[in-house]
Amino acid sequence: MKNVVVPLAPGFEEIETITVVDILRRSGARVSIAGTVDGVIEGSRGVKLIADESIDSIKSEKFDLMILHGGQPGTDNLKNDPRVTLLLKEMESKNKLIGAICAAPIILEENGILKKRRRTSHPSIKGTLSGDLYVESRVVVDHNIITSRSPGTAMEFAFKLVEILYGKDRVRVVNNGVLAKI
Repeated sequence: MKNVVVPLAPGFEEIETITVVDILRRSGARVSIAGTVDGVIEGSRGVKLIADESIDSIKSEKFDLMILHGGQPGTDNLKNDPRVTLLLKEMESKNKLIGAICAAPIILEENGILKKRRRTSHPSIKGTLSGDLYVESRVVVDHNIITSRSPGTAMEFAFKLVEILYGKDRVRVVNNGVLAKI
């Protein structure tokens, strides 16, 4: 079983977060939603979630994949949380998988993780991502970094993560239940 951590901050993008968590859990992954605050966490559109555990209890060595959600002010809240930054740097130093969707690639950029890596993001932050390795694709994989564009690409992003973790056969099995157009 693969272990995935999803730090959850106030202002998270609901579709990106819930879709990815749901598809990964359907695939058999153990997904830990790690709250950056205690109690109910409200998303950018008012959906409220309760995290599985606090980010304070997360240890990078237990996880195969870390996923950063978009949404505003969610992305800024993740970016400004030193615990998220520390976890991100630990995951990168161990060459573990890191996914970022929508505005979240800016967190990778600001931590030097996108150097010499192809990437994509929501078009609104394209100009803040340095270098010439920006790709207009819906999902981009470069070594251990997986990026995607928006709520509209969340399902493709989630299934790409399943493929990377478990292979194409697991994607087919999971998609037999959800019938996504992937």
